[in-house]
Amino acid sequence: MRLQQILLHRELEMPLAAIGRLLDAAEFDRAATLKAQRPVLAAKAERYGRLLRTLDETIASIEGETDMDDKNLYMGFAPEKQAEYEAWVADRYEGAAAVIDGARVKMSGWGKADYASLKAEVEEIEAAMAQALRDGLSVDSAAVTALMARHHAMITRTWPKPPTREAFIGLGRMYAEHPDFTARYEALAPGLTEYMGAAMEAYAEERL
Repeated sequence: MRLQQILLHRELEMPLAAIGRLLDAAEFDRAATLKAQRPVLAAKAERYGRLLRTLDETIASIEGETDMDDKNLYMGFAPEKQAEYEAWVADRYEGAAAVIDGARVKMSGWGKADYASLKAEVEEIEAAMAQALRDGLSVDSAAVTALMARHHAMITRTWPKPPTREAFIGLGRMYAEHPDFTARYEALAPGLTEYMGAAMEAYAEERL
């Protein structure tokens, strides 16, 4: 069972050190963790299904079997409202502009696959957090802590430096202040915005 847990978490791209801390935690709940992992894997399956359909349509188009609309080239790669969010954040948070500029440099060489991977990771974490909320897991439970470790690692992929304790907590508060983030989270599960922020704060206080 321990090996299964290790393999599942590695499949979800969690670092081995973080897996070890999770499995050895006194409050580790195997059933709750498996329940939290299920929506993550389901989201992966849905994403790969979309990408496979896009791939099949692209191949058919290249081989002359169909005329593919340009917009379908981006199925599974929905564009972000990045410029709008950047302006909103930079206007409200001291030092945010420097982080945004550093992120832009860090991501300058990204391709479609990189953005698709990031989008999928965001969706998987959000789906798992919504399920954790519905299951009544505390924000400092082992399963939620593992999700926050993934969330922090995901943010680190784009930021010039890993988010500090203060920055990670501030990011959680920003989610509650921006109407688009609030609408997104509340559509997944009522109360998810507050739950997400509280989980980020708990993780930051304990691990950062």
